[in-house]
Amino acid sequence: MKFSHSIQFNAVPDWSTHYIAYSNLKKLIYSLEKQIHQNAGTGSTDAESSPLLDGSIDDPDKVFTSALDNELEKISSFYQLKELEILGEVDSLLKDEEEYEHEQESVEIEQTQGPPGSRGMNRSGRARTGSIFGNFGFRRSSMSRSRDLEDDGDSDDDDDERSALTRSKIRERQSTWDSQHDELRNSTGNVSRRRESNADDFVEHSFASLYDTGLTLKKRIVSLYVSLCELRSFIQLNKTGFTKVLKKYDKILDRDLKSSYLNEKVNSAQVFQKNTMNRLSEKLEKVEHAYANVVTKGDIAEAKRELRLHLREHVVWERNTVWREMIGIERKAQAANMGIKQTVLGHSIDPREAVLQGDDPHPNVKEISTPIGRYTCPTWLLSPTFYTLVVILAIFFILLFIPLDLSREQQNCLAMVVFVSLLWATEAIPLFVTSMAVPFLVVVLRVVRSDQKPHNRLDSKRAASYIFGAMWTPVIMLLLGGFTIAAALSKYNIAKMMATFVLSKAGTKPRTVLLTSMFVAMFASMWISNVAAPVLCFSIIQPILRNLPADSNMSKALLLGIALSSNIGGAASPIASPQNLIALQNMEPQPGWGIWFFIALPICIISIVLIWLLLLVTFKPGHKTTIVPIRPMKDRFSGIQWFVSIVTVATIVLWCVSHQLEPVFGDMGVIAIIPIVLFFGTGVLTKEDFNNFLWTIIILAAGGLALGKAVNSSGLLHTIAGSITASVEGYSLYSVLLVFTSLILVIATFISHTVAALIVLPLVQTVGQGMSEPHPNLLVMGSVLMCSAAMGLPTSGFPNMTAIMMEDSQTGQRYLQVKHFITRGVPSSILTFVVVISLGYGLMIAAGL
Repeated sequence: MKFSHSIQFNAVPDWSTHYIAYSNLKKLIYSLEKQIHQNAGTGSTDAESSPLLDGSIDDPDKVFTSALDNELEKISSFYQLKELEILGEVDSLLKDEEEYEHEQESVEIEQTQGPPGSRGMNRSGRARTGSIFGNFGFRRSSMSRSRDLEDDGDSDDDDDERSALTRSKIRERQSTWDSQHDELRNSTGNVSRRRESNADDFVEHSFASLYDTGLTLKKRIVSLYVSLCELRSFIQLNKTGFTKVLKKYDKILDRDLKSSYLNEKVNSAQVFQKNTMNRLSEKLEKVEHAYANVVTKGDIAEAKRELRLHLREHVVWERNTVWREMIGIERKAQAANMGIKQTVLGHSIDPREAVLQGDDPHPNVKEISTPIGRYTCPTWLLSPTFYTLVVILAIFFILLFIPLDLSREQQNCLAMVVFVSLLWATEAIPLFVTSMAVPFLVVVLRVVRSDQKPHNRLDSKRAASYIFGAMWTPVIMLLLGGFTIAAALSKYNIAKMMATFVLSKAGTKPRTVLLTSMFVAMFASMWISNVAAPVLCFSIIQPILRNLPADSNMSKALLLGIALSSNIGGAASPIASPQNLIALQNMEPQPGWGIWFFIALPICIISIVLIWLLLLVTFKPGHKTTIVPIRPMKDRFSGIQWFVSIVTVATIVLWCVSHQLEPVFGDMGVIAIIPIVLFFGTGVLTKEDFNNFLWTIIILAAGGLALGKAVNSSGLLHTIAGSITASVEGYSLYSVLLVFTSLILVIATFISHTVAALIVLPLVQTVGQGMSEPHPNLLVMGSVLMCSAAMGLPTSGFPNMTAIMMEDSQTGQRYLQVKHFITRGVPSSILTFVVVISLGYGLMIAAGL
């Protein structure tokens, strides 16, 4: 969680304006950075360009220090007043607690010796037994019962707390009190029954009064304990805020202000002095002892446990009420300001209207007019998604029952393939949900046949075992190994440190920065997937984007270049994207990592250079553009980072030589277990990291593998491939490669790359196997390379979707539009296509595919 969000979430709501203005200080840092950069480029100072700086940036330390001083004064003044108020209440509480102790002792003496005027009744003196909550128990008289009835209307909270905290203890002590009472009664001898009744009433009234006083005192203790903890948290949060904002200032402006300001100003301020925290700790300790004396019979450990429970309940309540409302209001306001249109089940809603009118922005029903009247129906019935599902289901049932020249299992399989492919292509329901439906349809439609001749249809039980076995393969294990490595490299900033180091060497020439950024994105995509790589690179180039005009062509070229390079980088290694793993599943024998690098890396490098030239020609990013240099991260490699790096490199080396080590490991999927065991077993990664894996991608891949297995088992794939093979009979291998690479390029442009691979690659493999000169691996390899190169639309791959959502932090406007992807993405796809069918074909032939 970002600290700006953390300080909002952990601050005391009533004190929110008195915390360090972390977000405003960050904005000031960015303003200083931009102003310094602009003046460095123009050689002049514009007093109106940044009103936050008062027109002076000769000494940015002075400007920023002045802002910090204002924040420090605000925090110190508030703390002094709040400390005086709370500590005064604590002192008053401790005095009341001491008086309560004396009163409790006197009541216990009266319990054992009787009230004034009846001292002779009991001659057995007793020492104090502990908290009134622990030993309080008496038979309720009619007076006490009537008193309870009178107070019942306005003491719900007291009753709840009594029942929750003390009722069990009262019951435990009831028998003790009864035995004491019997002993006292026996010892009185001939005392009259009336005097005994008066004594009982007196003791009952004394204990009732004492109990109410103790309950009030307990509530005060809990309240002050929470206040003291909030005061301590106030100090800690603000101290952390000064540390973090100074660190950010030094990093962005390349200064060295942090240590001097912390030592001279922050640490010397009264609010942050060590004796201030010690004073709070002492008061907290005294409050804990007071709680122990009043509630837990002197048990300090139990008192601390109960007070922490009260504190936790207070924090949970506060976050679930006050902050939830505040955050909800803030989000609505942001949506209204930006004019975002929300779509709920196909119904377009303007949040500004909903907020202003007080309406629910998520209507569930809508009234429609028909020739026979007006009717109300659920909104999902009117959404395009619903009609799409209806059409797909209709096609599915038509294919199931119309007569075709296919066997029953093949016709059922054809209907299933079309049904699943349409759901994947339209995303009418989530992709992974469609994948989960594959084994269900396979079993219910009985499309699986036995592997041995005669190929009889399997019954449901054997079909279920067959298809679920096909969903977990070494490829899925390889995907998990790739996710593990990516998680470790990201969590410990190894990928970011490497990326910033390379970008820091790029200098300030726009064309060099653009090319370097594109290659960094490609390299990152090889190891942390082309899903995470663009996010990482976009965060690294934020200093550049902040200091460029909103309409700068350099900003557009950078974002688009990183997105297109991340797409290309998705083909650079077997674990870079899911479609590569699907390709490996359809290649026999599977090529090693060395062969994959031999083919893919030259294609990726040359394609990126060509795309770079295209961006230079079309955007002209160097025109009147000055780049802020990226600074490398100065942190040294820790022991954990070295461990992660060594394990990652060792795993990659083993993957590269997996064919030579096949007698030892058997498959690359087994090698993938090594980083999983080492990282999770040593605590480098936790179960939370494991839960954060892209399980939807894994389920999608597993469903695709199951679909391919079912299509092959039913014989449908063989039938379709036979027809296509007959159509391309007499075509050369190169011509068939052109057909399939063109086909998958078009398909993957409009639907997910992974989905395109799931649908097309099994067919490509079977057609290649059926050719007079079989080259199935070559066709699959060429097709999967083009699958990653499909990037002509904003929806063509996750990198493109990430890039088009990037916005200018000041104006809120998007950097890129759809036209930028069409005018640069489509030519980039064509350029990569040319590289694959020329250089790529030669490399695949040379590699023996």
